[in-house]
Formats: sequence, C-alpha cells, structure tokens
Amino acid sequence: MLALGIPREEIHKFADAHHWLKFFPPLCKRDLNNFGARIDWRRSFVTTDANPYYDGFVRWQMNRLKELNKIQYGSRYTIYSPKDGQPCMDHDRTEGEGVAPQEYTAMKLKVQDWAPEAARTIQGKVPESANVYFVPATLRPETMYGQTCCFVGPKITYGVFKVSENEYYVITKRAAWNMAFQGTFFTDGKFPRDEGELVPVAELTGGSVVGTLVNAPLSVHKEGVRILPMDSVSPTKGTGVVTSVPSDSPDDFATVTDLAKKADYYGIKKEWAELEIVPIVETPSYGNLAAPFLVKKMKINSPKDTKQLAEAKDLAYKEGYYKGTMVVGDFKGEAVEMAKPKVKAQLLKSGDAFEYAEPNGHVVSRSADECIVAYLGQWFLNYGENDPEWRDQVLDYVKNDLETYTPETQNGFEKNLEWLNRWA
Repeated sequence: MLALGIPREEIHKFADAHHWLKFFPPLCKRDLNNFGARIDWRRSFVTTDANPYYDGFVRWQMNRLKELNKIQYGSRYTIYSPKDGQPCMDHDRTEGEGVAPQEYTAMKLKVQDWAPEAARTIQGKVPESANVYFVPATLRPETMYGQTCCFVGPKITYGVFKVSENEYYVITKRAAWNMAFQGTFFTDGKFPRDEGELVPVAELTGGSVVGTLVNAPLSVHKEGVRILPMDSVSPTKGTGVVTSVPSDSPDDFATVTDLAKKADYYGIKKEWAELEIVPIVETPSYGNLAAPFLVKKMKINSPKDTKQLAEAKDLAYKEGYYKGTMVVGDFKGEAVEMAKPKVKAQLLKSGDAFEYAEPNGHVVSRSADECIVAYLGQWFLNYGENDPEWRDQVLDYVKNDLETYTPETQNGFEKNLEWLNRWA
C-alpha cells in the first residue's frame, strides 16, 4: 500500500472491502484514459453485492436456474488448493486459467514377482501377504485387452504408498498427493494438511522395477506382463506409470519394437517386449492394428521421432474412437464410443480400476500453492454432456439465431460450449 503511494494513516480504511471499490476504480479509469483506451464508461458498473441492481439480477438468475434443475449439488472433481483449504477457481489463480480436471481410469496391475533389486528394497517394509499394485492412469480403458507390458521412467523415483493394511500402490509422489484428496489414502472428507502426512513406506527407482511381473486386468496375456523402461514417461503427468497397448498406441508400438531390437542395451529379456500384439479395435482406414499400420506408413523408426508419433497418436485416437468397432471382449461388435464407458464401468465394478483425476495443466493459486484435484461436495451448473438437451438447445441458438457479427466469434462460442462441463 505504501509503495502505491497510499498514506499510512489511510491504510486502515482498506479493512472495509467496500473501500476498495471506492478507491481503485477511479484510478483504473484515469490510467486507462491516459493509455488512450477508447472505453464507453457509461456502461461500467460494479459486479459485487455493493451494486444492488447487479446483485439482484444474479440472485434472480441463480434462483431461476435452480428452479429449472440446472443447478445441482453433489461430489465432483474440482481444482483445489491444499494450502488454502478450498477450491481454486480461475480468478484465484496466478497460473493455469482455464485448466480443468482431467479424469482417468486408474488400472490396478498386481505384482506377481518383483525384480530382484526392487524385492530387496521393499523387504521388511511391505507385508509379504499384502497386494502391491502398479497403477497406470489411462484415457482408453476400452483398449486394456491389448496390454503387453507396462512402462516406467527408468530415472523416475516412485513411492510405495499404503492404501490399507493389505494394499499398496506404486506411483509418483505427485499422483499420490492428488489421490490423497480423492478418498484414496484418507477417509472421505478428511484431507491432509501437508505432504508430511503422506509418506511412502519405500521408494523405488524406475530402473530397479524393470522386469517385475504384473497381472494386467482384461489383458489377453493372462500369464502376466513385464514392467519395462520408457524414457519418455513423464513424472508430471498421470501416475508416472503407463500401461502399453501397442496395437492402438503408436508410441507404445515404437517403444516395444525398439526394446526388442536393443534388449541387451536396455538390460531386459527380448521376449518381454515381444508378447503377441492382438487386434482390439477395427478401423475403416487403418485396419485392426492401427498403431503398427501408422508407424510403418509414416516411416517412424524410433521412439525419438516425437513429432511423427504425436501426429500418428492423434490419427489413431480419432479414427479408433469415432469410427472404430470393438473386435474383442464383452462388447465385441459395438462402436468404441459406446463401449468405452461400459468397459470402464466393468473395471470399476470388479475392483480392477478406480477413478482418478488431476489438473490438465499447471495451476498455481494466488497464495503460490501448486493446486491438485479434489473430490468434494459442491454446487454446480449442470453444463455439458450431463444435460445434452440444454447444451444442444444453446448450441442451436448460437448457430442459428445469435448475431455474432464475425465467424470467429461464433466459432469461439461453439468451441467453449462443446467443452464446457459441470461448473462450480
């Protein structure tokens, strides 16, 4: 305040929130005018309850939407600041405006046989009778039938986190911190105060777990699949554990091909990277092995061909999701778009997976706290796919009746309406 030139004897007045509204707006108006901004100030008004007219409009709007059952209360994923102990909305952020929760299906790959170095590390720290799971987070649960291995970053440090007396997860500390606010490590409604309350019972480097045999739910390889190294695994996305489906993921196919060619270099057995790649999804353009088809067609020779792999990934995903048909599993013959939620529900019901979410970008609150995703009760506007009739009604109005003056403005409205979801 003193740095802004406000006299010391005047500072106490800012304890009253309404004083801010009287003091700063005239200064902002003066500065904008000095900048030469062409603003019609007749249209300016205060958007808080200090303005009874605007406040009355907002109250009417919210009450009307609630009468129409467009406002609901329930548990949902939201960006959250552990330091502040509350949700962190766009206006509360110094970084990450527009970032939303990204929901995943977290698979539970049970350890059957540890790699020697990892076995020595966890000895005495995890009960021999306990179940330990590697937990990859996937956006494509419908492809889990084609798992042939599971990737870790060889240089990434993973924690072994206790879920219960008989259950432990191998994930990154970052992923565990998100899960802690989603009912995984603490009872519902109880959130940790700091990361000191979430300490792993052991730490493992990715390189030390390579060769571990795990059971991959739904995979046609019932004897189990191996944990293998992948240099491109990110410790800041998902759980740091990535399940591999080389039939439909170009990145996975390129990596297992490279691992098989250079098995000695990577310190693995060649056969670990050579499990049969089975068809999962039939597509009109790329057949039933989309990833091998695209890698060959685009002449991708290495996992380091990142630009081509990113393009191939986009092509494979869009073709598979929008035009693909399942050729394996309980939903064989169904469109992928229809089968995906059914496979996910099946995995959740069997206990082979659980829901997990994290921010789809970096979010920092105004208090300089790195935000996570919490699952908690909130009032929200039931936008998007949860009320498709409302969404389609608004989209139809924007496309056919709203005067936007430019195509760019109309496209902007349409784009936002299509991604908008439950909003607190």
